[in-house]
Amino acid sequence: MTQYFFMMSTDPTVDPRKCVVGLACAAQALDEGHEVGIFFASHSVRLLQTDFIDSIDVVTGMTQGACRSLLDRVIAGATVACSTGSQEIVGITPDNASDYLVDPLGLIWSGPPGVISMSSDAEISLSF
Repeated sequence: MTQYFFMMSTDPTVDPRKCVVGLACAAQALDEGHEVGIFFASHSVRLLQTDFIDSIDVVTGMTQGACRSLLDRVIAGATVACSTGSQEIVGITPDNASDYLVDPLGLIWSGPPGVISMSSDAEISLSF
């Protein structure tokens, strides 16, 4: 089993397809039995927002609910972290996360130390 690290930092309003490809690759790695860590930074933290992920299918050409399904698969099987500072910029903090995010309970809030820790533990790192 291989340990993968996915760094998500692309703004999904600028390149939504790239973001969905990253989620799809993380989900595929999990489906194949690999260990996956994924860190959402910069504006990619929007992908964790319920309203955003539920609406991105239209702009990516995916069927309704497909992007949310990918995210749900990733959340269910991966170690998921996000940038505390990037979330704060879009108005989300650990205190109000349950009002906005898909599944904030298992989410690791961090910053550069989390990226370095997760990536240094991985055998393969991918960036989207």
